[in-house]
Amino acid sequence: MAELTTTKLNPESHLLLDQPLLRLPVELSRKNFKLAAMHVEHDKKLLLGALKTTANDSLSGKKDPAATLESLDGMINRMKNLKRKLEGYHDEELVTHRQTKQRLEHLHNLYQIPSLADVKYDEWSRIRLNRLLVDYLLRNGYGESAKALAKEKNIEDLVDLNVFVECHKVEESLRRGSAQEALAWCFEHRELTRKSNNRLEFELRLQQFIELRRKGRLLEARQHAQKYISSNIDSNNPEVHRAAGLLAYSPLTRAEPYRSMYSPSRWDFLANLFLKTHHELFSLPTRPLLHIALSAGLSALKTPSCHSQYASSSANASSTTTTVCPICSTELNELARNLRHVQHNKSSVEHDSIVLPNGRVYGRDRLLEMSAKVGLEPGRIKDPTTCEVFDISQIRKVYIS
Repeated sequence: MAELTTTKLNPESHLLLDQPLLRLPVELSRKNFKLAAMHVEHDKKLLLGALKTTANDSLSGKKDPAATLESLDGMINRMKNLKRKLEGYHDEELVTHRQTKQRLEHLHNLYQIPSLADVKYDEWSRIRLNRLLVDYLLRNGYGESAKALAKEKNIEDLVDLNVFVECHKVEESLRRGSAQEALAWCFEHRELTRKSNNRLEFELRLQQFIELRRKGRLLEARQHAQKYISSNIDSNNPEVHRAAGLLAYSPLTRAEPYRSMYSPSRWDFLANLFLKTHHELFSLPTRPLLHIALSAGLSALKTPSCHSQYASSSANASSTTTTVCPICSTELNELARNLRHVQHNKSSVEHDSIVLPNGRVYGRDRLLEMSAKVGLEPGRIKDPTTCEVFDISQIRKVYIS
């Protein structure tokens, strides 16, 4: 009965890590709907206005039949272009629906597994591990490797390949010193980013101004500032004033903040700002899911003694015992060093626990047995971790309260 209790699967706790699995398709559907509605509304106004003007001109005789037919052909072409755009959004929506269905089935399978010891749980966990690896590869720019892994494991509908590939393209273009791709992304998602008062587009326009000033094209820089920067004076007053002051300082200046504005490191700042904006827009965590899972797992296994002043028995050549603690292993010890350890409500201790003069706690019978095996004389005991030797009269009984 106790075994069934400890191995019972709680699906809700697992879903804490899998929230982005369903959030992103919802955000993509919302984006598609808003963009489609924006195109419909825009073309509707233009078509109704053009239709009204053409009808009035035709009735009043201002346009001959040939000009009227030409206007009607133009409206028909605009409607065909709108239809083509909407078909593209419809195709994207079908892909999103298919992915959502696959993801719901994947999560539903978890609720059909009664126990952590079930072989089906191992299969489900393996799929999730592959998803986390693909997510990690995508976030670090290894798009082709991520695609190959997703295809090999047949989890292409469970990962967000296209979203991260497009994100990485824009990020890399910014790090190379080009703002065009990022501005195109901002234009496409303007309706979505405007509500959150995001600074990305303003910072990109400011960088274009800085590059014009760097090249000595002062007239173009002033025109650019009047068109794109001055209009943001209410929301970005200090930055607008600094941009104006930049006209008086050359790229070789040592005066701050203008020296920092000319610095090439601003492109890295823009790339990081774009990533932050992109992930917020699509409800994606800023850290790789693999890091989050590893941090939680390592913290759950870590104890205060894992990084004590004494070397663990797995790393101490003179130690006479072997630990089974995974955090004390050579592979994970350093990785978990800066993580917190969890507060355990229940502890497993031996019934005959004693404390040595150095403060370390062991089971009395096992400690005496080990000391005899290493050849110590009766009445002497050895700490298996620190290799210190003590007289048996120095030990004290431990009572757990």
